[in-house]
Amino acid sequence: MTVPYPTANFGLYPDFTAQYSSNLELLLQQLQSVLRSHVTEQGGLVGKMASPVTQYSSITMRAPQGRFSPVQATNPYSLRPWIFPQPGEIVEMIDSYDKLQTIVDPTSGYVKAAAAATGRYWDDGIIAAATGTRQIGTDIGNLTPDAFSTTLFQVASTFGSGSASGLTVAKLIETRRILRHYHNDFDMDPPCIVIGSQQEADLLNQTTVVSTEFNDRPVLVDGRLKRFLGYDIAVSERLSVSANVRNVLVFVKSGIILGLWKDMENYIDIRADLSGRPWQLTTQTMFGPVRSQNGKVISILCSDTSGQDITP
Repeated sequence: MTVPYPTANFGLYPDFTAQYSSNLELLLQQLQSVLRSHVTEQGGLVGKMASPVTQYSSITMRAPQGRFSPVQATNPYSLRPWIFPQPGEIVEMIDSYDKLQTIVDPTSGYVKAAAAATGRYWDDGIIAAATGTRQIGTDIGNLTPDAFSTTLFQVASTFGSGSASGLTVAKLIETRRILRHYHNDFDMDPPCIVIGSQQEADLLNQTTVVSTEFNDRPVLVDGRLKRFLGYDIAVSERLSVSANVRNVLVFVKSGIILGLWKDMENYIDIRADLSGRPWQLTTQTMFGPVRSQNGKVISILCSDTSGQDITP
């Protein structure tokens, strides 16, 4: 009689062994924050809310009213954007008995996975704040909601074409015009454009982007788009997508402020209250992003069917 080859229960065949590598690898995912280096950070915040900056309006100079005329004071008004803390926590458990039965110590893999999740958490907050409704006011007692204006600060998906299109040079030029119109100084405040993989492909398929005939220096660095039209280029699959239209973001560095109550911190403890005294790995952060000013953040709508990143 022929004995069937085992397919599941290897425990019935004690001569069979399994070998595992001691190498660790995370499954495909965004491994670090893409956007944090492109925004303005302010750390050491405390309290239930905080204002990272006080902003003053422009004023107008006028000719004197005449010799020895009464002085007329002209003072700028001030306002403050307010940020609210957003806590985040990951708790992972490692059974001490499991560690004794395998050559693979999962601790470093757990820590790396938590760090990657924290970076994505920051990016999701920055993306939401870029075009979200912020709270502004001179003090916490007189806050006013300030919604993002899609009329003034958004480039339509159909811009420069008869139907919805992907990311084009024409859209980038229009975005640059809007930023210039609102007096953004690119030398003092470098702009960044956050695109998805489809928008990167859109640009690579346009001759005016990749050809050295249209650029004073190569745009591609090791086959990747790093900079174009004065924009630093960051690629993220976490930009929002609705009805096959992706919301691409363009902002100057001071346009989004990332307030930090607590940067990423890791704690490793032994849980003596649980059977087996397992290791507990805790990763925590508390942060709050806000759009600092209208006119410093622009939205570009682009046709995109690739979908949003599904990584938690």
